[in-house]
Amino acid sequence: MKLPEICIRRPVFATVLSLVVMLLGAVSYSRLPVREYPKIDEPVVTVDTTYRGASAEIIESQITKPLEDSLAGIEGVDVLSSISRAENSQITVRFKLERNPDSAAADVRDRVARVRNKLPQAIDEPVIAKVEADANPIIWLAFNSDRHSPLEVTDVASRIVKPRLQTLPGAADVRVFGERKFAMRIWLDPGRLAAYGLTPPDVEDALRRQNVEVPAGRIESREREFSVVSRTDLSKPEEFADIVVRLVRGYPVRIRDLGRVEVGAAQERSAVRFNGKNAVALGVIKQATANPLDLSKALRAELPRLIAQLPEGMAVNVAYDSSVFIDRSIEAVFTTIGEAILLVALIIFLFLRSPRATLIPLVTIPVSLIGAFALMLAMGFTINTLTLLAIVLAIGLVVDDSIVVLENIYRHIEDGMPRLQAALQGSKEIAFAVVAMTLTLAAVYAPVAFMTGRTGKLFIEFALTLAGAVLVSGFVALTLSPMMCSVLLRHETRHGKAYLWFESFFDGLTAGYRRLLSATLRRRWMVMLVFVLVAASSALLLKVLKSELAPVEDRGVILGVFLGPEGATLDYMSKYARQLEGIYAKTPDVERFFVVAGNPVVSQGISFVGLTDWNERAKHSTAIAKALQPEFFSIPGVLAFPVTPPSLGQSPRERPVNFVVVTSASYPELQGVTEQILGEMAKNPGFVNVDTDLKLNKPELSVQVDRDKAADTGVQIEAIGRTLETLLGGRQVTRFKRDAEQYDVIVQTTEQERATPGDISQIYVRGRDDRMIPLANLVRVDETVSPRELNHFAQRRAVTISANLAPGYTMGEALAFLDNAARSLLPPGYATDYAGQSREFRTSTASLALTFLLALAFIYLVLAAQFESFRDPFVIMLTVPLSMTGALLALYLLPGGTLNVYSQIGLVTLVGLITKHGILIVEFTNQLRDQGKPVREALIDATSLRLRPILMTTGAMVLGAIPLAFASGAGAESRQQIGSVIVGGLLLGTLLTLFVVPTVYSLLARERPIAAAPIAAGA
Repeated sequence: MKLPEICIRRPVFATVLSLVVMLLGAVSYSRLPVREYPKIDEPVVTVDTTYRGASAEIIESQITKPLEDSLAGIEGVDVLSSISRAENSQITVRFKLERNPDSAAADVRDRVARVRNKLPQAIDEPVIAKVEADANPIIWLAFNSDRHSPLEVTDVASRIVKPRLQTLPGAADVRVFGERKFAMRIWLDPGRLAAYGLTPPDVEDALRRQNVEVPAGRIESREREFSVVSRTDLSKPEEFADIVVRLVRGYPVRIRDLGRVEVGAAQERSAVRFNGKNAVALGVIKQATANPLDLSKALRAELPRLIAQLPEGMAVNVAYDSSVFIDRSIEAVFTTIGEAILLVALIIFLFLRSPRATLIPLVTIPVSLIGAFALMLAMGFTINTLTLLAIVLAIGLVVDDSIVVLENIYRHIEDGMPRLQAALQGSKEIAFAVVAMTLTLAAVYAPVAFMTGRTGKLFIEFALTLAGAVLVSGFVALTLSPMMCSVLLRHETRHGKAYLWFESFFDGLTAGYRRLLSATLRRRWMVMLVFVLVAASSALLLKVLKSELAPVEDRGVILGVFLGPEGATLDYMSKYARQLEGIYAKTPDVERFFVVAGNPVVSQGISFVGLTDWNERAKHSTAIAKALQPEFFSIPGVLAFPVTPPSLGQSPRERPVNFVVVTSASYPELQGVTEQILGEMAKNPGFVNVDTDLKLNKPELSVQVDRDKAADTGVQIEAIGRTLETLLGGRQVTRFKRDAEQYDVIVQTTEQERATPGDISQIYVRGRDDRMIPLANLVRVDETVSPRELNHFAQRRAVTISANLAPGYTMGEALAFLDNAARSLLPPGYATDYAGQSREFRTSTASLALTFLLALAFIYLVLAAQFESFRDPFVIMLTVPLSMTGALLALYLLPGGTLNVYSQIGLVTLVGLITKHGILIVEFTNQLRDQGKPVREALIDATSLRLRPILMTTGAMVLGAIPLAFASGAGAESRQQIGSVIVGGLLLGTLLTLFVVPTVYSLLARERPIAAAPIAAGA
């Protein structure tokens, strides 16, 4: 290979090459965006349709089903699911990661337009959005005030703050929780209405006639004109109260005679409290593919300007921000990078004991890492947790090639060869091995580039970033490192005592290894027996190790979910929300708590508990959640449980287990089957807080109209329906202006007049000859139950069984249990599927197994092409099962160690790392055999001479991964998994490689063809 020789003879040229690499990398680094994970969120498009007054069954058959049939044919759909609730259809189309969100949304709009004429004409137009309809906010702002009413606080939050937040980059929507929006509330008394012979439609007609605002034109003279404004609209409660509804026996009956008028809240369907005080919250929802760090940064930059516009006495606090963990996690990885560099520098100096020699491989670190940023920008990657983990691991890897080159050149200099000649000779001898090691490590990630889905995207950015850094390091090792060796290294005739002590130690170690290797080569069957036992242990460890999607991270926050009985009111939920606050207030390590009652529906609630900083507490968030669990279970009246948010960017409300049962049978039949599965789950203590989304017990009052009596009395059926809708549900009749904003005028009866089912009978409607007929004579009211919502999955009726997992019980065990239960319990016509984290786990497990096998195949083929042999790569790759056993053993001994996304990333990486040692041994043995040495002598000489660089590179890689294995702080759990795999696999794999590879080589050795000699020599 000519490149090292060119760079040795032209040092300025070699220096410029590395400087250009660093310059490109530095510019690229400034342009790389920062986020928590690679862009792994699938494009999600929702179709939300409202059909007022329709039941869940009507919504399912008339709206959801036609829309689903049309949407199912869109290209790239991964999951199509829907929820049919009373008056609302919500379809979620989750696309594969490769689909562009804009084109996906365009396809959805096109398909909805095709079937619009098949939908009921009375529906509101379907709303199509590139965000999940039930998406959770990633940032919550809490507004409160001691001087202003909830109406005024809501007005400021909605009118001033919300529009500003909606324009932030990456913001999809801003929702108001606990809002008390201004409305003109007209509370009617049914008894007074009946006494005057009036009905709610009479009041509505009067409001529409007497609250109008129309342009009146202008007055024009010869030289001037005047705009004419007709003050026909109303804006004050007194003005609305004065409206004359009708003349009754010559007496004008006004609205004030029929009830009362006040400015109040349009609705009260949620309540928010922050640190024990009433509040109004704004939840910022990010776009499906947006960067939460960018959104949070933009919000915090805007916040001071927003605070300056708030009225005096009103305060705003960031109640919850999911990006805090992301920022701290990335900061912790940067700290880990610094620690790894120091440890690698220490091990290099320990082996070389020369500042000049130590500098040569250390220079490789900044050049390779900074150069990798240029490749990241070219491939469209980001600076995120996983690419930074790749950079951490690269620190130990990028110095390997340089160390091998340095050690070989340094050995010749110490033997008395002039440094220029030593650099030329040493680099020529080792160039082939450097190329082989670099390409091998890069080849291990080739199959990863073909992976799809969220997990595939995680692997791709990690793998290609690491491969890019290694390729740059190989380039540096063949250009800058030989040049620096020819300039900086020199033969030392005298050394200090420390140098001589370490040198004697390494010489003794080499001599001892030489003797031990000679002995083992005489008893090769013992080595092969150990090899078989160690390799077989990996299969046993695979069965023993538990599996999950990702380790539970301490994200600095705990969620408290509380579920009331179906039909629970906001007052009911608020009462229990205060009990949760009492628990939080006395819990150590809790810094703040934010509770929302009535989210996402009135009978449910969620709370966010912010913990103190990671450095200020000894307890992990899971331990705090575990301590809260019995406190939550002791609360009667609601099902409350603490949740630690999941990793990998899933919704914080999402539970790990999401087992879907689909069928074409009826929902009552589906519920019967579901009850059997729930019964089996109740016997398993590994499942906690089991729930389903199939609820057929929502309290309902069924009003049956006696149509014959209605016809006899001259009462229109529509009049009955409209009267009930107005008095019980509240009808928005017209609007009024306040501070340049339009607000609703709502007609309804008071809470006291609609507190019991019997109140329906006290409502009157007008019949023939203006007679007032009580509904008690026309309707029958039955108390019954109805479905809360009807769900579809992949266009079939479905139920999703969700659950949390008990500590120590993993997702792999949970899904295996559910699969077995389903096989034994489900009748024909039923099938199972997975959603959420469970779906991700199943798809990633199969994908990763295939990727691992492909990685082995790619490495073997690359090595075969380089060595021009199918036998040598086989010998080299026997190191893989040895390292796998060490890695799996490290996971087994690590508290909480499991097979997950991070540990499997480490296993794939380890395949490339451990083969480096085999390459060094086999390649140098081939060189010595080409010089005429016998197999046994060549093996012993080659492994003895390569022992020091092997130990050196192993030390660099292990110490580079040690900060990961012993990480702490935000996101430490994931870093520990991948670090432990690398450390354990390299330690055990290297130890056994030093004996297994020479032994197997000696067993399989054949006469080498003469043509192979110059190739192996690197000529």
